[in-house]
Amino acid sequence: MNIEEFREYCIAKPAVTEEFPFDEVTLVFKVAGKMFALTSLDKELSINLKCDPERAIELREEFPVIQPGWHMNKKHWNTVYADGSLKDDFLKELIDHSYDLVVKSLPKKVRDNLV
Repeated sequence: MNIEEFREYCIAKPAVTEEFPFDEVTLVFKVAGKMFALTSLDKELSINLKCDPERAIELREEFPVIQPGWHMNKKHWNTVYADGSLKDDFLKELIDHSYDLVVKSLPKKVRDNLV
C-alpha cells in the first residue's frame, strides 16, 4: 500500500475528513472530529492507528513492523510501518479496526447520523 492508496481507503469511509492539524506534513484522518489514522508525508509510509489494547500487544509480538504508537498513547495506538511485509488486505483490516473503535466510542446520536 502506498500513500495514495492509504488516503483513498481512509477518505472513502463514512463521515471521514482529512486535515493537517499539527504541521504541513502530518496528514490526519478523523471521523466525527476524532482521529483514527495519521501519517507523515515526508518519509516512508508509516501509519498510526488506534487499536484495542490487548490486540495491540498481540500484533506487536507477531509483526516486527507494528510498534507502539510514535508520539501517541502507546496503550491505544500502534505505528504500522508499511514496508511491503504486510498484505494490503491486512493493512485495511487494521485501518477498519481503528475506524470502528473510534465510531464505537462516539455518542449514539452522532453514530446514528454518520453517512
